[in-house]
Formats: sequence, C-alpha cells, structure tokens
Amino acid sequence: MTTQRIESQDIAVAGLFQSFYAVPDYQREYVWSTEQVEQLLTDIHGEMANADPELSPEYFIGSIVVCPRKNGLLELIDGQQRMTTLYVTLCAIRDRLLALGDDTLDVLNLQIAAGSIDASGYEVRRYRLDLQYEDSGDALTRLADGKEIDSTGTLSKKNIANTHHVVTRFLISEFAEDTAALRRFYGYLCNKVKLIRIQTGDVAKALKIFETINDRGVGLNSMDLLKNLLFMKATEGQFNQLKETWKDLQDTIFDMGEKPLRFLRYFIFSHYDVDLLREDEIYGWLSRNEATAGYSSDPIGFARELVSAVKAYRNFREGKDERGVENRYLENMRLLGGSAARQHLILLLAGRNLSSDLFDRLASEVESLFFCYMITREPTRNFERNFARWATELRSITNAEELETFFNRRFLNEKTKLSARFQDAMGRLYFGTLQQYRLRYVLAKLTQYVDLAAYGETEGTRWLKYYTSGGFEIEHIFPQKPNPKAVEEFGLIEDQQVSQRLGNLVLVEKSINSSLGNRAYSEKRPIYLQSKLLLTRALSERPQVGTNTRIDRAVASIEPFSNWTESDVLQRQRWLAQLAHSVWQVPASAAASS
Repeated sequence: MTTQRIESQDIAVAGLFQSFYAVPDYQREYVWSTEQVEQLLTDIHGEMANADPELSPEYFIGSIVVCPRKNGLLELIDGQQRMTTLYVTLCAIRDRLLALGDDTLDVLNLQIAAGSIDASGYEVRRYRLDLQYEDSGDALTRLADGKEIDSTGTLSKKNIANTHHVVTRFLISEFAEDTAALRRFYGYLCNKVKLIRIQTGDVAKALKIFETINDRGVGLNSMDLLKNLLFMKATEGQFNQLKETWKDLQDTIFDMGEKPLRFLRYFIFSHYDVDLLREDEIYGWLSRNEATAGYSSDPIGFARELVSAVKAYRNFREGKDERGVENRYLENMRLLGGSAARQHLILLLAGRNLSSDLFDRLASEVESLFFCYMITREPTRNFERNFARWATELRSITNAEELETFFNRRFLNEKTKLSARFQDAMGRLYFGTLQQYRLRYVLAKLTQYVDLAAYGETEGTRWLKYYTSGGFEIEHIFPQKPNPKAVEEFGLIEDQQVSQRLGNLVLVEKSINSSLGNRAYSEKRPIYLQSKLLLTRALSERPQVGTNTRIDRAVASIEPFSNWTESDVLQRQRWLAQLAHSVWQVPASAAASS
C-alpha cells in the first residue's frame, strides 16, 4: 500500500507567491467584508512594531491546504479567503507605489503574475492566483493588470473591489505619501508574515484535512462544511454536476433571504428521527450519521434532495404548495406568521409527499394549531420540538384514515391541553396584545367563518386575504377619540382600555369606515347595515332571510346590540371567544362550557 505524504511548511508571503494557485470552481464565493480586511491589516501593522522590519517578530496568520495539479498549479482547498485578500493587498501596494511615483516593482510584479513556457514553447502570462469559480468573473485578473473592477456585479466582484478599496484607504491613512514607510510595511508583509502551507497528494486527502481543520466550525459554518463533505464523497468526475446543484441550493436560499442553517436544521428535523439539534451541532450530526443521511453513497442525490426540499420550503413560505400552486391555508400561515414564523415548515416538509388533498388537510390543521400556540404564548422551543418529534410519524402516513388518527393523537390532544388558556387569551385580547397584522388575521378569520357558514365557499369567502386586504379596515365601535354624544351614550367606563378590546373591534369596508368616524353607536348602527360582512351587519340587527335558511342558522347565535356600553363590549368579546373555539377547532374547556 502506498502511503501518501503530507507536507507542512511555514512559509512567508514572499515564498507563498512564488507558486501558482487555482481556487477550484466548486469553492464558495469571496465573502470577506471591510471589517475582516481591516482587522488583518491592523494586526499585521501592529506586529510590525519597529521602524526596522528585521527587528519585528514573525506573525502567523493561519494555514492553507493545497494539492498539486497539472502545469505546476497548486489547487487551493482551504484558505482562499485569506489568500485572495493577500493577493489583492499586493495589487493595492503596487498601485499605491505607482501613484507615489515609485516604479521599481520587478519583484512585486512577479508576485502578482509571471511568465512560463507552454507545451508549444511559447511564453504565457500566468497569474499567481486564479479564481476559477463563476462568481469571481474577471475581477482578480483585472486587478492584477491594474484595471478597475465592475463593482456592481456579483457578490465576489463587489467584495474583491471593496477589499482593494479598503487596503488602499489603509495604506493612505497609515503611510500617507511616505514611500519608505510603505516599503517597510511591504517588506514586513513579504518576509515576516507567514502561513502554514499543508500539501497533500490528491484532492480527497486535502478535503479531509480541510474537514479536520474546520471540524469545530472555526471560520466556517455547517453549510460550508456540508458542501465540503459532499465533495469529499463525490468523484472528481461528479464535481461539475455537484457544483451546479449546490449553486441552485445556495441561490434559492439567498433569493428568499433565509438563514441557510435554519433551513438545514429544519430539513434534518423533517427527514430524520431528530428532535433536538442546535445549529452549531448540525455538522457533527451529519458526520456521525453518514449512512442514515445517505450522502456517502450518493452525494449528488443528497444534494438534489436538499434542492427539492428548499424549493418546497420557499413555496410554503410564499403561501404555495410544493408545486407552486397557491394554497389558502399556507397563505393564511403567511398572514399569521409574518416574516418570523418558520417552525411549522418542519411538518410541511415532512408531509410534502402526501397527496394534494391530504396535504391540504395537513396545512389546514397546522394553521389551526399554530394559531393556538401563538395566542396562548406557548414557548417556541416547545412546539418546535413537538413538530420535530411528530415529523417522524407524519412521514409514514399514506392515507386519510392514518392522517386523521395522527391529528387526533397529536393536534387535538395539544389543543385540549391548551383550551383553557386559549379561552382566557381570547377573552382578554386587546388591540395592543398582538401585532396589528395578527389582530387583522384574527378578525378576518372570525368574519370569514360566519360568511362561510352563511354563504358557503365562494371565490370571495374562500380566501382569507379577501378580508385582510386593503378593502377592509379595523373599526373601533366605541371610538378611540369619541365625540361628546358617543361618550354620553357609552356611559361609565371602568376599563380605560375598553375601546381596544376585541369585543369593540370589527372589520368594515374602507368606504363605510370613513363615514363612521367618532360618532355615537346610535348613529353608527344604520351604517353597519351597509356592510357586505355578515358579522358586521349583525351588530345592528339579525338578518331575516326566510325560515331556517343557511344564513338564519349562521347568525342564530349572534345577538344584535341596540345599545353599546362597556358591558356590551365584554358580552360581545365573550361570544367572540366562544366562536374562536369553532373557528380554530379548539375543544371548549370545562370552565367555558359551564
């Protein structure tokens, strides 16, 4: 058996850039920001304590991992962020010296690019650092040639241009027009700033060393390490395909503004029997569960599954099903959850292989339970863990009977335990208790429920966004700033926040709301009758449509109000709290039933 040699040497920047390096096309983008570049330069300058660089100590700035390729190239497996920054720094020093009229740059120019002889015997210009990933474009070669970069391009182009700007600004700030001082800094950088260069015989070994160096996430997150892990398991012939698949994954995550590690964590919860996992534990779990995850035998298949999942995840967030078709319950979750709620996506990812009808049922039940958790202020970590635990069961469900059994065992059980808290929360709900978009969701759901009971499912009643859109506004029945007549009619006020109670709120059309103003209830009653919303009209009088019609049955339990006082507000809130049990399918508590 042949033993592969691993060479390790501490090497100064001057020696480092006597070799030629290529950053392979599967590497991530150049991501160093102003803060990281400034920190590196400040640290180097701080170590150069003496006017004579020869008296200053050596300064180590980390390690790089390389393996040899054809034509004398070293493939840079780890350390491209640091190496790219050093290379840009050399270009910036050259540009600054030229600006100061110092053109004695033979050695510096050779550290940036040099000539070599190709197979046909011709001289060719070669850059010491070649970024081969698509995102970098021609940014580095343009810098090497002393040209400007289009800083409006890709992320890497912008960051490379910014690094050149940051270094130039640093050189001007620290050395002004003192060419000798700038030269001393350049001399210290070349001769005393060192790295550890680890060289192996092939890419697989280099990737393994990269993993070992970064196994605690030092400088990298679990997403970067997972990418490396997949490339370790892939053959070189699969690299291009894996690179394109990974790019699709990253682009999808970036375009929706999601945190990559949150998606990856929820992916694991939804696909495997895991219910507790911190973001900093993701890579360790993947490393220990190679067989379970299946990435070892089929790294491209695993990456494709990630892409499939992240596109479903994106659609769910946008209120659509996996196919991208708008789903009313997922749209409701978007209206309820705002930009922060994500925990429900664990269950949706786990159930995405259900038939469309069954998935619709799942989405409906998830919305209902999620609201129950939200209104009762159940700690997020509790229901997130519930969702992760239940995902295992959900993945095995294949038919409607199994799904209903699952709902009864898990969802209904949770709602029953939360029933008393649910009743209390709805009974005490104020305008300021929830974010306004969530309060609008609550009023819309209550209003929609009554309309659905009366009119059935129509294009107007089917979608909650019809009720939450700009066509309706939240009306305070007893005005926030009442006129004298309204105050007189309302009578004694014991609760100074009574106007903000749920019982005092109703949805009305914008056109109607503008005519309601701060009037007394006696003047508002006939105006409410103009509304298309049954729950709003029923404030004034119960609609009379035949005998035992669907509308009659829908409003049978609604008592209209001839007057409007604080006791009426409380009475209506109690009734709305009871209605909420039906809307979100929460069993009535013993206290509420008695």
